Amino acid sequence: MVNAAGNEYFNNARKLAIKEYNKCVSKGEIGYLPSLEGILKDTEIVSQVDLGLIEIPLKKIIGTYTHLRSLSFSKNFMPLLDMEFRDKWSSLCIAHINEGIRDPIKVFEYLNWFYVIEGNKRVSVLKFFDAYSISAKVTRLIPKYNEEDKDIRLYYEFLKFNKKTGIYSIWFSKEGNFDKLLNLLDEFNYESSMFYDKYRYFEIYIYNTFSKIYSSAVGNRLSITTGDAFLEYANIYGMPKEIDEEQLSHRMTEFIKELESLSEYENFSLSTAPEEFNQNKVINTITSFVIPKRKLKIAFAYARTIKNSGWTYAHELGRLHLEKTLGEQISTSFVENVPENTDAYKVFKKLAKEENDIIFTTSPIYLNSTLKCALEFPQIKFFNCSEAHPYKHVSNYYGRTYEPRFLTGIIGGAMTKNNIIGYVATSPTPEVISSINAFALGAKMVNPYAVIKVAWTKEWNSRVKFSDAGNKLIKLGADIICNRTLEVPHPVSTDFGVYSMLCSINMEKGIPDKYLATPIWNWGIFYEKIVKNILNDTFKTITDIFGGTSKLINFWWGIDTKVVDIFYSKDAVPNETQKLVDLMKKMIINNSYHPFTGPIYDRAGNLKIERDESASYEQILSMDWFVDNVETENIE
Repeated sequence: MVNAAGNEYFNNARKLAIKEYNKCVSKGEIGYLPSLEGILKDTEIVSQVDLGLIEIPLKKIIGTYTHLRSLSFSKNFMPLLDMEFRDKWSSLCIAHINEGIRDPIKVFEYLNWFYVIEGNKRVSVLKFFDAYSISAKVTRLIPKYNEEDKDIRLYYEFLKFNKKTGIYSIWFSKEGNFDKLLNLLDEFNYESSMFYDKYRYFEIYIYNTFSKIYSSAVGNRLSITTGDAFLEYANIYGMPKEIDEEQLSHRMTEFIKELESLSEYENFSLSTAPEEFNQNKVINTITSFVIPKRKLKIAFAYARTIKNSGWTYAHELGRLHLEKTLGEQISTSFVENVPENTDAYKVFKKLAKEENDIIFTTSPIYLNSTLKCALEFPQIKFFNCSEAHPYKHVSNYYGRTYEPRFLTGIIGGAMTKNNIIGYVATSPTPEVISSINAFALGAKMVNPYAVIKVAWTKEWNSRVKFSDAGNKLIKLGADIICNRTLEVPHPVSTDFGVYSMLCSINMEKGIPDKYLATPIWNWGIFYEKIVKNILNDTFKTITDIFGGTSKLINFWWGIDTKVVDIFYSKDAVPNETQKLVDLMKKMIINNSYHPFTGPIYDRAGNLKIERDESASYEQILSMDWFVDNVETENIE
């Protein structure tokens, strides 16, 4: 009876083996297990580490050590050989059912995959019964670090993660994600009397539950890993202390749409200007006569108050422009002082329940909360003001701020007397870094001796911190400060909402002497164009036209659209400098000059942009280096 049951299990396992083998062969793939012997043939191993006896996930065991043994199993670790394996394999089955397989196996770990030295049949039986893990004596093989090999770079990141957490079941396809998850786990608090190790609790009760539901919904059709998907989920919804399977299953439908775009990073387009519709581009320059089907209800979410924040006031001017332009075709509302944390989601959800058709969230801080709400209300059009990668459910809009920054840099470089220019910045995001670099290049164009010293505020809208950073730069000798807060009223504040400018400094008194220039925003132009196309029912056409219905759009407009521009004082800026600024502005508008035209070197002397070449939009949107005349303080 025992032998009969064991033989039946073996026959079923062998059928699975033959099916998997034939499927692989039909695709032109090898149907046997991979062998580590072959994989390591041309690989330099710099260290072998005895990890001792640990519990390893069976799904991470993918091969054998020797090539000869690999021929005994199909790629799913089911037995291909019959008479040689039948008795032992069948007996192991019955032993597992009656007592459980207790003896540990021996494996090598390489690039976070395991290859069996001893215990192949035990692994095969446990995989047949869909067990989760097995006890194993593990020897880690560490390859020589290779900067050119992404898998090895990722593996070295994994080693750091694994050393702290002991987790093997998670893998990422993108560099930096192990550190991101580790940061989340550092803050992770759990409530369980069964687990003294929070990492073990996280793996079993959080990650494995997510993995089960995610795998059931997605299968293998996406190129991203389950780890990538979980990290994106945690970014949107926060790190869960426990997972409600019913709630997660409900969220998964819309969430998967975002994962589909995440799995293809290049599958988005930049709308860099409102071009002619009949040229198969994005948005009409001259919008046709609007015949709205119904009145659109539009809400704006502001981080600060209109009276106390220049950034908020600039968006409020855009909202007022929209009302003035479109009149009875729309109704608008706004909310001030939206929390600058995850509580913003509650505000956005309330706006969604009030049946707004469009919701503009006007700060990059709100991206995750906006996306979380948009996933819950897919019928509403959400826009977030940030330069981030766009999502299926949220479109991003911003201005190419590096263009006016380049022009203000020309003014700063021309007017500094001691060649030290201060730059007050928030935090080193790509948008901020590209603006600093463009400013530095503008200054360098007219003054090769100009040095840009950067002080960080770590806060995007605090006048006190901007003033403190400016004072620090003055003490370092800066006689020109970029982003110095206005200390006296200025007409540009009323017209455009700015509260900081490029200033010359009275070095004896340590205060601004003259307000020279500043980038300005004209959000009304963007809001008008987008809303007109939504009124015309052409917004979906806009998103479809950009190369297919799966394309995402990041609206990123420049000086040529007047969404961003420059103000400068015609009294304080010398006439010859004004002429140069006006000329360079026209050249940028006409696309005859690009602020990031090479050769451009970083601070380490590396050539980043070749001579006579210009940085691509993608390079600017991911910029993480500083040009050679920039000096920055550490941001800790």
